[in-house]
Amino acid sequence: MAASINGVFPTNLQEKMKNSKLLVVGAGGIGCEILKNLVLSGFPDIEIIDLDRIELSNLNRQFLFHREHIGKSKARVARESALQFNPDVKIKAYHDNIIGTDYGVNFFKNFNVVLNALDNRAARNYVNRTCLNADVPLIECGTAGYNGQVELIKKGLTQCYECTPKATQKSFPGCTIRNTPSELIHCIVWAKHLFNQLFGKTVDDEDISPDLADPEAQEEFCDDEDLKLPQSGNVARVNTCQWAKDNNYDAGILFNKFFNDDIKYLLSMSNLWKTRKPPRSIQWNSVLLNQDKANGEPQFKRQYHKIWSLAECAAVYEDCLKNLRMKMEKLNEGDFLVWDKDDQTAMDFVAACANMRAYIFGIIRKSRFEVKSMAGNIIPAIATTNAITAGIVVLQTFKVLLNDFDKCKSVYMRLRQNPRQQLLVPEKFLSFPNPNCYVCAAEPAIHLRIDTKRMRIKEFRDEVLKKTLNMINPDVIIVSKGVIVISSEEDETECNEEKFMNEMDIVDGIVLKCDDFFQNYELSIIIVHIDTERECPLFEVIATKDQLKPKQKKVRNKRESRRKFK
Repeated sequence: MAASINGVFPTNLQEKMKNSKLLVVGAGGIGCEILKNLVLSGFPDIEIIDLDRIELSNLNRQFLFHREHIGKSKARVARESALQFNPDVKIKAYHDNIIGTDYGVNFFKNFNVVLNALDNRAARNYVNRTCLNADVPLIECGTAGYNGQVELIKKGLTQCYECTPKATQKSFPGCTIRNTPSELIHCIVWAKHLFNQLFGKTVDDEDISPDLADPEAQEEFCDDEDLKLPQSGNVARVNTCQWAKDNNYDAGILFNKFFNDDIKYLLSMSNLWKTRKPPRSIQWNSVLLNQDKANGEPQFKRQYHKIWSLAECAAVYEDCLKNLRMKMEKLNEGDFLVWDKDDQTAMDFVAACANMRAYIFGIIRKSRFEVKSMAGNIIPAIATTNAITAGIVVLQTFKVLLNDFDKCKSVYMRLRQNPRQQLLVPEKFLSFPNPNCYVCAAEPAIHLRIDTKRMRIKEFRDEVLKKTLNMINPDVIIVSKGVIVISSEEDETECNEEKFMNEMDIVDGIVLKCDDFFQNYELSIIIVHIDTERECPLFEVIATKDQLKPKQKKVRNKRESRRKFK
């Protein structure tokens, strides 16, 4: 290919390419394009990793895959397809999760450059931290509709992925929505898709059930007969809407399909739950659902700031099904309902279903008001954006191999030209590390404003350390006492989980040392106690001391300010 032809590339770059070894993380829309570019450019040694399998909805933009590949490993099929462009390239494919014990610092040290083509934040955070620890250059990229971005992450030279706060993610991979939700927004998207499948216009990309017809998935299935489902039945239907009509939109039948049978099927895919907490299925006749169901028009439905219980969600779901069925019966043949967040019944349905799915997957539920504020449009993936972004990634790879880091400025792609008539807009300078970053700073530390009287140790671990600070399996010690509060060893500190933080003497001014051995990551947390109102968040992460000043009070002088934070 190109690197083997003299004169195509400068001699020094040609030699660097021939002796390089690259890792591509992700074999989706951007990953396919990157792999194709690398192979045609003549890179001789490439490894690619992706946990996902190919779905029908991938085929419109992931061109290395075809209909006969549905159900197969993305990484393995991408390898086979790319080798047809250049059989002389050595490509090793992993059908696995990059967040695993086999892919730590030593694994990353084998590569000259790592190219990220990921679609979820948790994996991006992990690759970011591991590349920093291995001191391997990382080229991070992403797209959202017609917008794209490519940036270099180099330890000590540029900002890392976590140096700046990230906006809430608005687009999510189908497998996350259908199989492994980890945030409430994933459940909300699933509930909106469910509404469309039952009452609206159906789209392949909005399927809400696991793919029961996938023969390749059988190799992942567990041996537990109780979790196995038949390969035919009410799930093997023409479409969800027709199946629901045939069952007269019966609340119990639909509920058991979506919240019991489908969940049991997911549990049978044992590979999904090696590093995740498995979901728990619920049946319609469950005690949980019937213990406090209200009759008639329940008052709590109008309490928009209240977090509904599971039974209240079930009552809302049942009531909405009845009302939406009546609306469907009034429509002309071929017409359908359109979901609108301002439609009372449609919004109630999504809020109830999202919260029930959240309960199943161990995700914190939120009020109808909060669910409504989160229920926005999903940004589509555009094949052209992926292709252009992948091209820039490979151009940046050339510069990294030549150690021309000063030329690796971030590049942004926009739908419309800027005042300089540019669609591809490069930064003027490298983005330097944030000295207050809690990941790449010399001594990572944060201040944590937290209600130590209301936050339990288990919530601190799950909501603060894991979800907010992106740790995987942390150990936590009170520095002044040497007391272990949270341990990565199973059952060692289980007795602490239900205790409030102040009961463990974690109060204002206490310093906690957090060590996530899995990511080779340490962080100091300085506790700042706050008394919160009932409806307010229990914690807030602060990276700089100035942000800790109470808004309602004024610091009288600089000396007092310094004394306050001493």
